[in-house]
Amino acid sequence: MIETWQQDLPHGIQLSCRAAGAKGQPVLMFLHGFPEAAFVWDEMLLHFSKPENGGYRCVAPNLRGYEKSSQPTDVASYRAKFLVQDITALIQIEAGGAPLKALVAHDWGGGVAWNLANQLPQLMHKLVIINSPHPGTFLRDLKSNPAQIAASEYMNYFCEPQAAAELSANEFEVLFGFLAKGVKPTWLTPEVKAHYRAAWSCGLQGGLNYYCASPLKPNKPGENTLQNLELPNSMLRINVPTLLLWGLKDVALLPSLNEGLAEHIPQLTYVPIEEGSHWVVHEHPQIVQREISAFL
Repeated sequence: MIETWQQDLPHGIQLSCRAAGAKGQPVLMFLHGFPEAAFVWDEMLLHFSKPENGGYRCVAPNLRGYEKSSQPTDVASYRAKFLVQDITALIQIEAGGAPLKALVAHDWGGGVAWNLANQLPQLMHKLVIINSPHPGTFLRDLKSNPAQIAASEYMNYFCEPQAAAELSANEFEVLFGFLAKGVKPTWLTPEVKAHYRAAWSCGLQGGLNYYCASPLKPNKPGENTLQNLELPNSMLRINVPTLLLWGLKDVALLPSLNEGLAEHIPQLTYVPIEEGSHWVVHEHPQIVQREISAFL
């Protein structure tokens, strides 16, 4: 069974959470991205909570701004340090001072996870990232790789004031279109669509604010701000063992983002998934489960 609750954090934020598995067991925590929500991990929560698959306590929060979690209106509230603060507090509550067995994250959840693993590696034994670019290679390619720059143009659209209204129109028609890019979404059943509609109906602006608050997006025409942005090596180093799963048919985040990662992540295991798109968790859950199990 999936349990759901509203978790109060000490700094005034509330996260809507989903979980499976007994409290007190080693914890796996799962972070979703945009335009998803915590429910996308349900199959993983149920799988890894079974005794034969580790018997973990599996927890998936809706990140701030999503579903029934707190939705601050100020864009600055979505800067990385506040997102890291949320998940740090949730880890303390769920793991009781012990490190996570692993932090598993996709897309924007990975953006939070990269930061958390860099700043507070003691909070986890291992890190699993799924189709979420490391900030060092993402910045590099947003500066110099025309293909990735073009693939990321949607990020600037998501920062436009009308984006939430346009994405919500006609029963979220445009937003469902994003889920269909790359590989035909045979996984997008009426039941899954209903889950998405329910999450999106709580509001889209919180999720879009992640793009607004981030400096990592393509230059707008006539701008050159990105070329002046440098991230020190100390912000890029990941010292925990890391598994990187990557659907190679991701049309927004190209596989070139994974070149040169060894200099930032000494203990890296890279597993490309040939027939996976950005939505590889939906498309190939058994591959994802198998690779995470082997890594754990």
